[in-house]
Amino acid sequence: MKITYHGHSVVSIVTETGCRIVIDPFFTGNTLADIPAEAVQADYILITHGHSDHIGDMVAIAKACEATVVGMVEVCHYAETQGVKKTHGMNIGGRFTFPFGRVKLVPALHSTGLEVAGQMVYMGEAAGLILEIEGKTIYHAGDTSYFRDMELIGEYFEVDLAFLPIGDNFTMGPAEAAVAAASIQAKKVVPIHYNTFPVIQQDPQQFVGMLEASVGEIMHPGETVTL
Repeated sequence: MKITYHGHSVVSIVTETGCRIVIDPFFTGNTLADIPAEAVQADYILITHGHSDHIGDMVAIAKACEATVVGMVEVCHYAETQGVKKTHGMNIGGRFTFPFGRVKLVPALHSTGLEVAGQMVYMGEAAGLILEIEGKTIYHAGDTSYFRDMELIGEYFEVDLAFLPIGDNFTMGPAEAAVAAASIQAKKVVPIHYNTFPVIQQDPQQFVGMLEASVGEIMHPGETVTL
């Protein structure tokens, strides 16, 4: 499969069977995004939590591509109220097998809510995503602090690639993320959720330097890796 980073927390995956998956599709307003939302093609849209910089262009892309939105039940309910036809609601600890592979929602320590018509609407708990696709395992942590139960992810899954936030202020910073990486024991770790806004400016190379040799990998917006 081919995995592309689009800046902030946006990751897209194209499987060998041609299924197109987009995680946290924040393109409009994302100063680091390499493509506009109108150029995105998706069959499935996976959402970690209901903040605007993660839901992003979910509704527009889902409608344009007739994609299925997958995420917490509250996020999916919101998508339905906005006219999205296909959703699949889940919750923390749940796992489901889709045509492209299995998705499991795991805990994340973070708030979640979306401003709608001037009111903050609760969008369910924040989550991380464990994706098992074509014999590989990907962990997208979403927005989170470090918590010791991340060790269980390393025990239960052999993670090939992990995406961890390092921006600090809203999530864990580089030092905490390095501890998280050691707990998860992923073969490769890519930093996300940094440098999009002034308050989350970080040097990703500093983070990579805290990891074991050859584990950390910086992906620039638009860069693709094969897993």
